[in-house]
Amino acid sequence: MELRQLRYFVAVAEELHFGRAAVRLRIAGPSLSQQIKALERDLGVRLLDRDRRSVALTPSGQALLPQVRALLDQADELRRSAAGMAATEPVRLGYVSWHPPDLTARVSGVAQLHVDAWVMPSHTQAGRVADGSIDLAICWVPADDLAAHALEARLIGADRLFAISTGTGTSAVPAKDTAVLVDADTATWDSWNRYAEEFARDTGARVVRIDDGGITGPAFFDHVRRLRRPVVNSPKGQTAPVPPDLVQRPVVDPAPYWTWALVSRRDETRKAVRAAVEALTRDVGGLGLDADTTWLPAGDPFRTTT
Repeated sequence: MELRQLRYFVAVAEELHFGRAAVRLRIAGPSLSQQIKALERDLGVRLLDRDRRSVALTPSGQALLPQVRALLDQADELRRSAAGMAATEPVRLGYVSWHPPDLTARVSGVAQLHVDAWVMPSHTQAGRVADGSIDLAICWVPADDLAAHALEARLIGADRLFAISTGTGTSAVPAKDTAVLVDADTATWDSWNRYAEEFARDTGARVVRIDDGGITGPAFFDHVRRLRRPVVNSPKGQTAPVPPDLVQRPVVDPAPYWTWALVSRRDETRKAVRAAVEALTRDVGGLGLDADTTWLPAGDPFRTTT
């Protein structure tokens, strides 16, 4: 039995819906279901009755829920006590385009988080951690960069990338039938360019070289219209509204994922920084990255398959 499994149980018990609980926990639905089943096996009781339409607590689940909540509260209090005065120490964090919506709340008991307002590319944020400009960064980072700059990374999030296409069909598109944009501005797009070019080599996707910053924004949609071929959307474009003349389509065979790492210095000794890392990543889970259908670059530190 693990504390994260207990947290998963509380989330499902409060949501009474595996899908909503998975979104709240930022883990894949199948992984959540497997962890709940593992917890039930360890406890020797069924906690939840579920079918395709509903989820309900069993009598055992109802009886154990208050005790589980109390146990988790005790664990959180233990972490706060172990952190000592760390909650008053400032921890500086930078990010690229995404961070958990409850970022500050997660670390409120162990550190005073200062989120840097400068939104910069992944390789720049990782470099700022290495040179001490900031303490933590949420970014994409390959394993060789971690080794070169004496950094370490913990998984904090993952985006499944999709394609934007002309037409009206929203069916899945094989990766080999997509295009990826690679921009001439390597100072801004170095991480994405490396990712895109490796994706193309591995899957047969077409590389299209551009020089107008159209990896995201209105220029990206213009490239989709010009190419008339599904174009893989970058992480920075994941939340942009799709124009009415274009459609979003899942990419399959394989499905590309972009990982978000919480990067810190390997020799970090400050208690507040270490406590913030633990608070931000302890319940993240695998996020579905271990599926056989998932694609990650060879150098991604969270790649689990060869």
